[in-house]
Amino acid sequence: MAGKFEVYQDKAGKYRFRLKAGNGEVVASGEAYESKASARAGCEAVQRAAAGAAIVETDS
Repeated sequence: MAGKFEVYQDKAGKYRFRLKAGNGEVVASGEAYESKASARAGCEAVQRAAAGAAIVETDS
């Protein structure tokens, strides 16, 4: 099963997203947004950025 983004409202009334792997494990989560539309836009931004993102190792 493919991964999926979930957009949800937190206890403070803000909107957040989390990326879940196919096995249901949360592999990434986003910041708090004022609107559901902004949280969806955050998901879309991650999708665009991840498509060609390199893996870089750092010492810190």
